Amino acid sequence: MCELFALNSHLAAAANFSLRGFAARGGRTADHVDGWGVAFHAGEQCEVVVEDRPAAESDLASHYGLHPVQARNIIAHIRKATQGVRAPENCHPFRREWAGRTWVFAHNGDLKDFHPSLDGSFRPSGQTDSERAFCWLMQRLQQHFGQQLPDWPELADTLTPWLHEIAEHGRFNLLLTDGRAMLAHASTRLHWLRRQAPFGHVRLRDGDLSVDLALLNGPRDRMTLVATEPLTHDEAWAAFLPGEVRVFEHGDCVWLSEGVPARAAA
Repeated sequence: MCELFALNSHLAAAANFSLRGFAARGGRTADHVDGWGVAFHAGEQCEVVVEDRPAAESDLASHYGLHPVQARNIIAHIRKATQGVRAPENCHPFRREWAGRTWVFAHNGDLKDFHPSLDGSFRPSGQTDSERAFCWLMQRLQQHFGQQLPDWPELADTLTPWLHEIAEHGRFNLLLTDGRAMLAHASTRLHWLRRQAPFGHVRLRDGDLSVDLALLNGPRDRMTLVATEPLTHDEAWAAFLPGEVRVFEHGDCVWLSEGVPARAAA
């Protein structure tokens, strides 16, 4: 099964420390070896990089673990294939354009018998259930809102029942951002953590590496991290409830729906 990581920050921030530990799970401390990817979303600008090789063996993944890239929203994914061959087009995160924004999506799980009708406005490039789900969600948003971009509370209200509908087909843990805010949905397993001053000293779970966050952050910095499994010791990661949807903006949780656990999760 794949793993997810995300950061949503009040100010542009780097996640290279977290990405370094996360990449280790792509073939060194875990067996997610079928590709990796990361998206740095700074609002108007969005960079997405994917490779169909283990993150732990990738010079490019190592680069992002050592060199900071500033963004307000970051999504990363390490892949253990369940549907679709090992190929760049099947690596997350995926991106699409709608309502003047770049949307980025990553999924952890496995959807059975999920073959929605797609009208051609959003088509998958690869063979994964994940990309089909993303295209179907974007298609429905466009059908519902046209090109009128809603505020995130309205967007989350609209998306939540659709997410539960998809989760009836299996495990559907996901991250979605348009650069303004970050939505996270857990059908089975996902954790989140809020960081703010006073910052302390933390240690990675996947490697002998620690850092004093007080040296890297100022008093106005505030951020939320989301991960399939906690990335650090010494921090109070909280588990999502099954079916829970959260929206993070400026480093805070601004919208919450505890939802209803899908039959697949139950």
